[in-house]
Amino acid sequence: MNLYSIKLVIVFLLGLLTVLGFAPFYWFPVPVITLAVLLGFCYKSQTPLQAAVFGFGFGMGLFCAGVTWIYVSLHDFGAMPMPIAVIALIILCAYLSLFPAFSIWILAKLRLASPLLWASVAAALWMLFEWLRGSLFTGFPWLAMGYSQAPFSPLVGFAPILGAYGISLIVVFSAALLFLWFEKGRKWNYGLLLALIWFSGFYLLTIEWVKPQGEPVTVSLLQGNIAQDMKWREDHIENTMEIYAKLILESDSRLIVTPEISIPLFSDVVPRTYLSYLAAHAKSNNGDVLIGLAERTTNDNNEYYNTMFSLGISPEQSYRKHHLVPFGEFIPLKPIFGWVIHVLQIPLSDFSRGGLDQQPMDLAGQRVAINICYEDVFGEEIINQLPQATMLVNVSNDAWFGRSIGPQQHLQISQMRALETGRYMLRATNTGVTAIINERGKVLQTIEIFTTAALHGLAQGFSGATPYVRSGNYPVLGLAGLILCMGLISAFRAARKTL
Repeated sequence: MNLYSIKLVIVFLLGLLTVLGFAPFYWFPVPVITLAVLLGFCYKSQTPLQAAVFGFGFGMGLFCAGVTWIYVSLHDFGAMPMPIAVIALIILCAYLSLFPAFSIWILAKLRLASPLLWASVAAALWMLFEWLRGSLFTGFPWLAMGYSQAPFSPLVGFAPILGAYGISLIVVFSAALLFLWFEKGRKWNYGLLLALIWFSGFYLLTIEWVKPQGEPVTVSLLQGNIAQDMKWREDHIENTMEIYAKLILESDSRLIVTPEISIPLFSDVVPRTYLSYLAAHAKSNNGDVLIGLAERTTNDNNEYYNTMFSLGISPEQSYRKHHLVPFGEFIPLKPIFGWVIHVLQIPLSDFSRGGLDQQPMDLAGQRVAINICYEDVFGEEIINQLPQATMLVNVSNDAWFGRSIGPQQHLQISQMRALETGRYMLRATNTGVTAIINERGKVLQTIEIFTTAALHGLAQGFSGATPYVRSGNYPVLGLAGLILCMGLISAFRAARKTL
């Protein structure tokens, strides 16, 4: 095995190790170290193509280890044959790995002479390609480097200003500085700049971007623990309804939240007496209950939605899921991929989209911004309901991921949304992780996964807007674009001198 092959193995292993930075491990310094080694290999690579291959190998290690829960969804619960599920996962990981590969290829192609400019462009390119990965074909921003820092790293002090992608930029810039510090004989300027960035994060954590509004509200987050292979069976629906009715009736909280499509029925066929019974209990608590149901329209298009309905003292309201999961909730490019419906045994796999302009619900004296399952992965969409909303609610069914690391990673993403917005995030999930997350991204309370239980606690509403709520990803995209322009100008000038 030659040196190049050994390096390929190393970068793949580095990608594997990087997963330790994410939940459930939370070893946030790890991605900085692994990226520093990767950037070092790319810095010394002989050709841009060689550097790109290193980036691709790193990505394959990262995603093959970090999104294995997709295999669980496809094979264990989607009934996709094992060979096809493995091939599908490898193809997805290869596609996702193209983004770090292209960012590294462009960096190597520029051949920047200034170390600090090289470090800045490396960070800008990585972040821009992460953002592109989170946008193309409805987006898949899972395992963006910024998430690895939530909630314990001092770098999350930047979350209310720059969001998850901004922290990704800082993580990669830190990694580049760490490499340069070793590469250039531990020159003090690189170490000083690295320390300054991280201590700035500590300082930003002391800033109060938002303020409490009113008194805390009592909440109950319900976890029915309905097995995925039982959820849609007709002979089990009555049992599911009984489980959630019992959990609701045992709660005296003002806000009670059930998971995504907690009752696996269309809203128009759920017995009205059942809903009236739950609504009456919510009113007796001087509050409201959120119920997850499928909703279908009466028009000729036979559209149906993944919807949350409110019952109780407030006027009845609803929220329809907007950002759908490709191949799970809708089939993209049906003429090409329509066959997937026949392979995957996923009920209701062709939902319609709710509007992007939906407003927070007025519930239990709070203005509650609802997001369903996968939607909380997109911070730029969550802020559409802010600053009007005083708290966030995410409802999900992570039973699709079994006992993989997927549900824990999803929790970490919710923690980042709380940090960006300065709002409590309440998570009600079918099998876990059900949790109350405060405005600092810290999990205040949780219950054991795969148990039937209710999480009772207090949630504080907040008012005000963080800089990220006001501007979204535009500032960090603009910063990255400016850095890249500087890199292009420098590379162009250097090329002219050699002519």
